[in-house]
Amino acid sequence: MQRSSAALCIALFAWVNAAPADEKTAVRPNVVILYADDLGYGDARCYNPDRGRIPTPHIDRLASQGIRFTDAHSSSAVCSPSRYALLTGRYHWRTRLQSGIVGKWGKPLIAPDRLTLPEMLRRSGYRTACIGKWHLGWDWPIAAEDQPLLLPESPPDAVASAEHRAAWRRVFSQPIGGGPTARGFQHYFGTDVPNWPPFCFIEDDRTVGIPSTFLQPRLFAKNMASVEGPALENWTLEPILPELTDRAVRFIRDASSNPEQPYFLYVPLTSPHTPLAVNEPWRGKSGLNSYADFVMETDATVGRVLAAIDQSGAAERTIVLFSSDNGCAPYIGVDELEKQGHFPSGPLRGYKSDAWEGGHRVPFIVRWPGVIEPGRVCDRLVHQADVMATIAEVIGKPLPANAGEDSYSLLPLVKGEDRDVRETSVSQSINGLLAVRRGPWKLLFGPGSGGWTKGGDAQPAQLYNLDDDLAEAHNLWADRPDVVAELNELMKRLVHDGRSTPGPVQANDAPVRWKPVE
Repeated sequence: MQRSSAALCIALFAWVNAAPADEKTAVRPNVVILYADDLGYGDARCYNPDRGRIPTPHIDRLASQGIRFTDAHSSSAVCSPSRYALLTGRYHWRTRLQSGIVGKWGKPLIAPDRLTLPEMLRRSGYRTACIGKWHLGWDWPIAAEDQPLLLPESPPDAVASAEHRAAWRRVFSQPIGGGPTARGFQHYFGTDVPNWPPFCFIEDDRTVGIPSTFLQPRLFAKNMASVEGPALENWTLEPILPELTDRAVRFIRDASSNPEQPYFLYVPLTSPHTPLAVNEPWRGKSGLNSYADFVMETDATVGRVLAAIDQSGAAERTIVLFSSDNGCAPYIGVDELEKQGHFPSGPLRGYKSDAWEGGHRVPFIVRWPGVIEPGRVCDRLVHQADVMATIAEVIGKPLPANAGEDSYSLLPLVKGEDRDVRETSVSQSINGLLAVRRGPWKLLFGPGSGGWTKGGDAQPAQLYNLDDDLAEAHNLWADRPDVVAELNELMKRLVHDGRSTPGPVQANDAPVRWKPVE
């Protein structure tokens, strides 16, 4: 009997650790993605032990239980494009959005026929849910005659007229197409953008309630809401993060009651992005500023979700991934934080919006008990677009040629191999400045940060060796024309092929606004 039990344990261990070749041999773990908003590379203590002053015990514990990647990147230094790459496995600059973000009342960025991570998992029998910030566009049902009552910028002291309320009633009493439930998620709950209208929750494809007033003017001060518009009566900003946390915990508990069906839960948090709507237990707790307090509250949310997974009894069969969409926003008081010894970008140059590393090198932590050796650190180049190919390999679903064109499987790294799974990576600034990596070399196709951070020399392009110069202080563009030429050719191929992974050439959605540097 003991011999049989031992043999069974060995067989199970081999089954979990074998790379699935097809559906018959694939494992189907639960997948939970916790996606922070504007959390800097140096805001989590485990990434910045010497120059970080914000306690993040739950994120740090997650890192101690799994693998922490130190050279991980988002597709962009701002919000919407990074979310696109995470959910599609494809660089965002292949779409129409080659600078900036999806605007207020913007159209869906993900094409209807594009295979997404949640759709892939749904087809494989997963229960799928998105709880949090979407910001990838919707088909808002705004008729032409109602546009003047929603689209213009309104002053913070605007008063809703009967005409406003009638138009809003017409719009928000209809289903909203093109959102999460049209892109692979069976359920959605969240706020599209918490500091933009509509100021209400959205559940599946409908607003929870009909906005009937403008947001209170007092909620536009001190890094709170930023764009006035339709709101629910008495809507405030502090309850958003706790409600999202409660919903995520509830989903995990409900889904765990049916262990035969795996689940995918995507939790794009609204924090620590503005509005800095810190709840009472966390106000002043960091001793630094409101942003630091909000980082601590965000960490507590991570802790609650992890606790729910552990308490459900499903931790051993659940992959948890934690990351951030881009770097810390400079306008939340980074000068004040740095004077107090906390550096939100850690050793990196720049912040949110920038093509420098502080804009798009992000925390990236994965826990998978029994597969990932606890406490590992990996310095290999990885990208958030890689999530799709990784999960596809885990569940034994090869990606079609026209999906995940920029996604490489991280499974070898997750399982302990120490080798490059990708040699190249591309990220972009808010203004459209592209930066391409190959090994240690990084070429920015223009001067400056491409974002909000000032500085940089007057050279027409920038070349850095990140192995020797992680702070991007020494521009080698004029010294290494051979490397510049190689990276020019690399970028030309990445644009032309419509993909960076092996496979047939694919079409970009729009002409890519890029040109080589001389």
